[in-house]
Amino acid sequence: MGATAAGLLTILALVGVLALVYRPLGDYMAGVLTSTRHSKVETLGYRVIGVDPEGRQSARGYALSVVGFSVVSLVVLFAILVGQSVLPFSRGLPGMPWDMALNTAVSFVTNTNWQSYAGESTLGWTAQMAGLAVQNFVSAAVGIAVAIALVRAFTRRRNDDLGNFWVDLVRINLRILLPLALVSALVLVGLGAVQSFAPDRVVDTVLGGQQTLTFGPVASQEAIKELGTNGGGFFNANSAHPFENPTALSNLIEIFLLLLIPVCLTRTFGTMIGSRKHGYAVLGAMTFLWGAMLTVALVSEVGGHGDSARAAGAAMEGKETQLGTWASTLFAISTTGTSTGAVNSAHDSFTPVGGGAAMLNMMFGEVSPGGVGAGLYGFLIVAVLAVFVAGLMVGRTPEFLGKKIGTTEMTYVALYTLASPALVLIGVGVAIAMPSSADAMGNVGGHGFSEVVYAYTSAANNNGSAFGGITVTSTFFQLTLAAAMLLGRFVPILLVLRLAGSLARQGTVPTTAGTLPTHTVQFAALTVGVIALVAGLTFFPTLSLGPIAEALS
Repeated sequence: MGATAAGLLTILALVGVLALVYRPLGDYMAGVLTSTRHSKVETLGYRVIGVDPEGRQSARGYALSVVGFSVVSLVVLFAILVGQSVLPFSRGLPGMPWDMALNTAVSFVTNTNWQSYAGESTLGWTAQMAGLAVQNFVSAAVGIAVAIALVRAFTRRRNDDLGNFWVDLVRINLRILLPLALVSALVLVGLGAVQSFAPDRVVDTVLGGQQTLTFGPVASQEAIKELGTNGGGFFNANSAHPFENPTALSNLIEIFLLLLIPVCLTRTFGTMIGSRKHGYAVLGAMTFLWGAMLTVALVSEVGGHGDSARAAGAAMEGKETQLGTWASTLFAISTTGTSTGAVNSAHDSFTPVGGGAAMLNMMFGEVSPGGVGAGLYGFLIVAVLAVFVAGLMVGRTPEFLGKKIGTTEMTYVALYTLASPALVLIGVGVAIAMPSSADAMGNVGGHGFSEVVYAYTSAANNNGSAFGGITVTSTFFQLTLAAAMLLGRFVPILLVLRLAGSLARQGTVPTTAGTLPTHTVQFAALTVGVIALVAGLTFFPTLSLGPIAEALS
């Protein structure tokens, strides 16, 4: 079978399996997040942490719980990383330097999983499991919880009740993430992913040298890193490493896992608001963006642009040969579209257009289909903006899902829309102005500039992937990227919850003949247009200095 036919069949298989699980998983998650019953295990957990599961929280209370939990998580993970040498199963490794530990702790708590270190040579098993893997679960749950709080706001009537963050956090982990991660880990083990506590082994290579093989609880972390759109790998090579991603089938399963929850949450959204057509409209718009970026990247990568690429038949530099260009490009666009950040190839080695497509995917705001939870609430924010734009065009007060969009709501939407781009552009400007940045770049000219832009775009949008040519181990990059990740996560979350509180306190506006339908193809197209327009106006000058200039050179 030719590479093109195999690539197209892979994409069709991925879309087909997602379609099969879309309805049952989406409705199951809606049931979990609307149920009034608590299991015995959950009730015990509430008693341990001193939470009343029947209590309800306003937007302010929900936000305080999110921030408080995240601050405690950050402190605990930082302590684990700097003090790992005294922990069991440390593999004899020292603690992380404070700046790297802070960067890493912020990274995993914000669901970014940016890694400025090589996991196999830096972290022991306790730090990997009790530190990073735990945050892979709970940071993903935080994102889903915030999205559901916003969805509930559209169903409330003059009632500032967004639910209970602690109940949402526990249920999402116990009833959704843990079961799915367990099954996924077993599947990956069956396909050859490593799950072992064996000591490091030195082996002879075919060229007569020696190589150290590191083992550990890899498959369990691999499953939740994809499922929770986290992305941090056990190994420095991430999902290009055969211990993490051993076969073409495991590669397809990992892409499926990172798309699974973001896609199915659109069904959950439609079910919870009582209009599944709205869920389909959101899914359609997300799918269009994903498909458009995938097409652009595939044409560039598979087309073999450049002398070496034409000689090889495709752009194979930086790609795992057993996976090939099609599977690597599909992974790259899916991981940058879901704020996952896991990689099975070197994005730095992509063609200028292919790498630019991955970068633009993040600049869209991670909404195609976005990270778990973050993609849904990010898209709903843009949908509110699209409603406002449409209202200006027809001269009537904008409404969305029965809620009027006034000055207060648009203030939160505008600030949300500006937050991540501001962090990216300020970060890039400061970094480029630093004399030491030239030494950090692995390349000169437009590609070196792209490495810096990609780094801050990835951090501020909580993606975590990188153009690996840039060296970010200096204290400057550790701290500035940590700041971008922290602000890029919690400023939008706080604005989403403020918006949710404002919407929940409203009554419901009855649907009339003049109400703009927001479940149609036309509205989905309008929302896509707004996403593209905002990203284009914000980032086109920056892209012109990086991937566009490189592509035209």
